[in-house]
Amino acid sequence: MFSVIFSGGIRGMEAYLVRVEVDLSRGLPGFELVGSVSGEVKEAKERVQIALKNAGVSLPVARITVNLSPANIKKEGTGYDLPIATGLIICMENIEAAQFAMTAFLGELTLNGEIKRVNGVLPAALALKKQGIERMVIPKENVGECRKVPGMEIVGLEHITELITYLKATEEERKLRVVQKEENVTAHGKADVDFSEVCGQETAKRAAEVAAAGFHHIMFAGPPGAGKTMIAERIPGLLPPLTQKEKLEVSSIYSIVGKLQNGQELVDRRPFIAPHHTISPQALAGGGRIPRPGLLSLAHRGILFLDEMPEFSSDVLEVLRQPMEAKKVQIARSQGIYTYPADFMLVCAMNPCPCGYYPDKNKCNCSETDIRRYLGRISGPILDRIDIVTEASPVTIQDFHQKHTGETTGTIRKRVMAARKLQKIRYQGTSYHFNGELSGREVEKFCPLGSKEQKFLEQVAENGQMSARAYHKVVKLARTIADLAGEEVIGTNHLAEAVCYNSGRKRFWN
Repeated sequence: MFSVIFSGGIRGMEAYLVRVEVDLSRGLPGFELVGSVSGEVKEAKERVQIALKNAGVSLPVARITVNLSPANIKKEGTGYDLPIATGLIICMENIEAAQFAMTAFLGELTLNGEIKRVNGVLPAALALKKQGIERMVIPKENVGECRKVPGMEIVGLEHITELITYLKATEEERKLRVVQKEENVTAHGKADVDFSEVCGQETAKRAAEVAAAGFHHIMFAGPPGAGKTMIAERIPGLLPPLTQKEKLEVSSIYSIVGKLQNGQELVDRRPFIAPHHTISPQALAGGGRIPRPGLLSLAHRGILFLDEMPEFSSDVLEVLRQPMEAKKVQIARSQGIYTYPADFMLVCAMNPCPCGYYPDKNKCNCSETDIRRYLGRISGPILDRIDIVTEASPVTIQDFHQKHTGETTGTIRKRVMAARKLQKIRYQGTSYHFNGELSGREVEKFCPLGSKEQKFLEQVAENGQMSARAYHKVVKLARTIADLAGEEVIGTNHLAEAVCYNSGRKRFWN
């Protein structure tokens, strides 16, 4: 007997169709698993045999050969247990395999026959749909993440006995097992924290608003207790909700690393990733023997927050350089190059010196050499990629006793959403989405200046020795500030505010 069952494999962020060929023939009894398989895939034959035995199904005395095609791609993971078991059951029960030609199977088996969740089911479902697969039979624990895949029917099973019943059923009975695609509408942003809770720091809060509106990378510098982390934690509440396409994108990454647990559906909030400063470069960028996404990719479409940025090792910080430009992480291995998306907004906070109280000489005892060495941990190339450097001033006791009269997150978000709507119209038909993504040539195209505004910047450049890169940063920021004001033309007032956000760099590094 011979049968063909389809499954899916993951290679980086890409999924591919796997053809599982099962052959039962006369000859010396044995179980061979071929097709460029890893050690954990080879173990599938033991799991499948014992799971079938404990479900009351004994394998025949025959030569069993299972081939996973294409054979030129290394197969990893435990998700091939279910398709192998399916192929064997079809052969032993003389079930017509052709009726499952548009169905893919993916899942792990335990020795007592339970079907357990596996990683990467969501990206597999998205890719297999493009290759003609119309239905997926997966563990019930994975159903939540896949039920929103457009055009894909999902069947969730918990035990191998359910699989046997499903295979023997009629097509009408099998359709009854398809999970209904219920709409799950989630309201965006009743955030757990609100900007109105931040005492003072109006300049820093305004800078956060500008950064959120234009997707600009931002740094807060100030003494301990000034509220830098409080402001950073509230920035996600300013960002618009994820679109359906972005939800599938982000959720695919989380599916691959096993972050979607207990039937969780798609990620519906923008990620906020805040690694500890002891993190390794590999954990940040991703990698391993079998490459997996790192924290940069987990922050995709959201925020990467580096608190106390100079405390991170230089090796870790330099990892940021290429992803901040290319919006992706590339990991090279002997079997190929793995690419993971990493389009994040960098938000970082730092003290102005090792003790944190510079320039208050009553509290700061750091020498000029200590301060220079401390700030020097952040290299010029990384600093050049940060559009906004703003200062968070010390908070006084009087600030705490004042009533919270600041704007709420909802009020600020309305302006941010309006500004992003203008950018969506402006960049329609291009590869850009936000002002912060523009490069030098595009800045001149999309952010034109009048003669008065050009002369203003020339005067600023003469006084402050503004570089060409700094010039483009200021113009991009001014474009975002004008969008927040709902104005089509960039004015000198917008440029003046943008220059202030660039002056923090000179205060600490010049």
